[in-house]
Amino acid sequence: MSTHVQKPGWLTVNVLNRTVAWLTRRGLSVWGSRVLAVRGRKSGQWRTTPVNLLTVDGQQYLVAPRGHVQWTHNMRAAGGGELHLGKHVDEFTATEIGDDDKPLLLRAYLKRWKAEVGAFFNGVGPDSSETELRRIAPDHPVFRIEIRK
Repeated sequence: MSTHVQKPGWLTVNVLNRTVAWLTRRGLSVWGSRVLAVRGRKSGQWRTTPVNLLTVDGQQYLVAPRGHVQWTHNMRAAGGGELHLGKHVDEFTATEIGDDDKPLLLRAYLKRWKAEVGAFFNGVGPDSSETELRRIAPDHPVFRIEIRK
């Protein structure tokens, strides 16, 4: 398994993520944004971070543009979490997608959010070849989520 991680800088942590999370907590989705809440694998405490919710063919996915970051490790351990938009909370279970099934999803993610996250994909974009998308697939965890009714 890849250990690829791109840590966010000060501006992202202290301005961009906080702004998106603040808006999302108030019910204003920024291009599909949600606040992901997942239990910490060691502490058991809820951890939150803003994410982009991707929908492809009626299925919903979470993609980790920065790689194998803390929320992805926590998601693997917890098997699910919550997505918040304003006061609305969706509990979900998560299934990690294998690398062979990621190219279509990575292409869709990049098509929608390349301006925001393209720098984290090593020059690969929505118009890149299948081979290039497969090359970066191990570096970007993808989870299919199923909302609990």
